[in-house]
Amino acid sequence: MDKKSKMQAEKHLTGTLVLSVFTAVLGFFQYGYSLGVINAPQKVIEAHYGRVLGIAPLDRHATNASGEDGTVPVPGTEPWGGTEGTLAPQADSGEDPATSPHVLTMYWSLSVSVFAVGGMVSSFTVGWIGDQLGRVKAMLVVNVLSIAGNLLMGLAKFGPSHMLIIAGRAVTGLYCGLSSGLVPMYVSEVSPTALRGALGTLHQLAIVTGILISQVLGLDFLLGNDEMWPLLLGLSGVAALLQFFLLLLCPESPRYLYIKLGKVEEAKKSLKRLRGNCDPMKEIAEMEKEKQEAASEKKVSIRQLFTSSKYRQAVIVALMVQISQQFSGINAIFYYSTNIFERAGVDQPVYATIGVGVVNTVFTVISVFLVEKAGRRSLFLAGLMGMLISAVAMTVGLVLLSQFAWMSYVSMVAIFLFVIFFEVGPGPIPWFIVAELFSQGPRPAAIAIAGFCNWACNFIVGMCFQYIADLCGPYVFVIFAALLLVFFLFAYFKVPETKGKSFEEIAAVFRRKKLPVKTMTELEDLRGSEEA
Repeated sequence: MDKKSKMQAEKHLTGTLVLSVFTAVLGFFQYGYSLGVINAPQKVIEAHYGRVLGIAPLDRHATNASGEDGTVPVPGTEPWGGTEGTLAPQADSGEDPATSPHVLTMYWSLSVSVFAVGGMVSSFTVGWIGDQLGRVKAMLVVNVLSIAGNLLMGLAKFGPSHMLIIAGRAVTGLYCGLSSGLVPMYVSEVSPTALRGALGTLHQLAIVTGILISQVLGLDFLLGNDEMWPLLLGLSGVAALLQFFLLLLCPESPRYLYIKLGKVEEAKKSLKRLRGNCDPMKEIAEMEKEKQEAASEKKVSIRQLFTSSKYRQAVIVALMVQISQQFSGINAIFYYSTNIFERAGVDQPVYATIGVGVVNTVFTVISVFLVEKAGRRSLFLAGLMGMLISAVAMTVGLVLLSQFAWMSYVSMVAIFLFVIFFEVGPGPIPWFIVAELFSQGPRPAAIAIAGFCNWACNFIVGMCFQYIADLCGPYVFVIFAALLLVFFLFAYFKVPETKGKSFEEIAAVFRRKKLPVKTMTELEDLRGSEEA
């Protein structure tokens, strides 16, 4: 960010803008907390399920993350989709299927994976509810789902705990599916161009913070024990209540007011609250141009996004960045981390794994400052390439671990580097770049399909990874290295730089089929030709 842009950004960073963005990303904090919280008390919840159902749990080859296993769920992925840490398969002993220990496996799998199912279902309604109610009112209304879901889990001991937790996770998943679309939509629309990327990375920061806090609170001497686990599961309801009341203080998106509702004066008032004493007319003029273009075309549906050549390239980019986030292999890194730390002689691998979570959080903070200086595309490419190299190093370390003890340290370094590179680019950027790729008309539908893609990949990874890991062993990272190479090549040739560009300038790149979308220079040339 040059000196002029920095001064402009500081000028636009008002208290109301900070409050609005902080309040919105509390939705992503709840998302991260919900991803992480279910893993920590796994052992005690399974035991409680067994007591309620009259089933004796089987021994497992791995213990839960709150004690010895220490597996940390991954930002943007469901923690194992009910496969990690589930009951070990046993030979059929002829017992009644209704009281079979395998029933616990089914209930635990449902308890974990139903969260992603809820997200997939609700993500399709993001555009509709965002347009019908407005961004702020929509976030207010969907918070009811979060509060209800957390109450169900918090009161699980007072009823059939397995059913209450499954229902609570499903309802919370519905909330997170809606929130993961509404929050980026609102933040991108209230943020000034100079700060849009930096504020957009706060989505990922909120997720990793939620995961880290849930892992720490889930330690058995805090809340991850037989007495306190319902409180642990329902604690994100506090964040939901906080967000609910803070949203009452937040202004509506000026772009929504001006373009969707045609309320010019209200849009100006909202801009003045968000920007302070800055003249709002420049942004109003940009909105007017966008409104005129939106008025000249019919309302864009999800089907039209795929069938219209006008949006096809942008849609492919939007979906691929979501796929690359989920299929990057970050969950595999966390899966193997505890085993590697144990072989390296770490006495308490759970704390080492939490240490990885701390690094995760720290580098997400760093990415907030890097994204506007280096640009989205550059960081995304650097992150993918760094993860690719780390995945190769991880494979070498795991394969040779039995022959050379010092290879465990190679693998440990690779874990931390993989996490660092993920948080530099592929972690945070997909959450907000989709909102930047589309103008006001197609944006809600685009965010809806991108959100569905993210949640669907989330579910697929959670359900399939454990089987692939068991089949491939340490060579599982070869698969992720190959995928990362594909994602890198796609991003290099197809993903445009969106740093410092208006929504219309970005959309114009995709409208010109013959114009490559690789560099900022081409965007600058496009801007110059349009001004001429």
